[in-house]
Amino acid sequence: MKLQRLRILGITCVAAGVLSGGMLFAGESAASRLKASSDVMKQIMATPDKAIPKELLESCQCIVIVPGMKKGAFIVGASFGRGFMMCRLAGGTGWSAPAAIKVEGGSFGFQIGGSETDAVMLVMNAGGVEKLLASKFTLGADASVAAGPVGRTSSADTDLKMHAEILSYSRARGVFAGVSLDGATLRPDNDANAELYGKNVTNREIVTGTKTRRSVAGTQLTADMNRYSLRNK
Repeated sequence: MKLQRLRILGITCVAAGVLSGGMLFAGESAASRLKASSDVMKQIMATPDKAIPKELLESCQCIVIVPGMKKGAFIVGASFGRGFMMCRLAGGTGWSAPAAIKVEGGSFGFQIGGSETDAVMLVMNAGGVEKLLASKFTLGADASVAAGPVGRTSSADTDLKMHAEILSYSRARGVFAGVSLDGATLRPDNDANAELYGKNVTNREIVTGTKTRRSVAGTQLTADMNRYSLRNK
């Protein structure tokens, strides 16, 4: 009887944890998450000595920004977040409109004391881009990931880090650092895309601009990324 009660309790906790992941972001609009994403990048890049190195931003193919990743209250180690990805436009000079994503799992820097944290990922090559645009992929298993360098790092350190398909960072309680996010799973957030663009549209269609116009709500984030890492032809 005691073992049965423990099993029921375990199932209840897992179910509650799964539900909490969906309810954590209930009431938050996609537009508000876009603004939060823009604020995250502004705050991170405001201090060059502690920011993402400019040369990495200029060389990456896509970026993923997840503001306010939250730790699940009922499952140890579980975390949930909704954010956006953007990719270089054809020609490589400017940035696409934002496409919505969901992120689950991974440590995301909670170990430094925060109950929530911002996450940023740089996708460094075409192979990483294709995996990012898949229906679902897991960092470390489907794509190689490494903790990204911070600040004015040496070119040798930067070159070493660029061998990974994805460089990852987190920020909690004002501390911004490169962290390895092995185990985090990313997938499209179709509901948020429909909310932003008024129709069902895939992440690939959004970042390539083939079947959708830019969302007014995403204009600021695109402008920010162009300012931080606009390439010259």
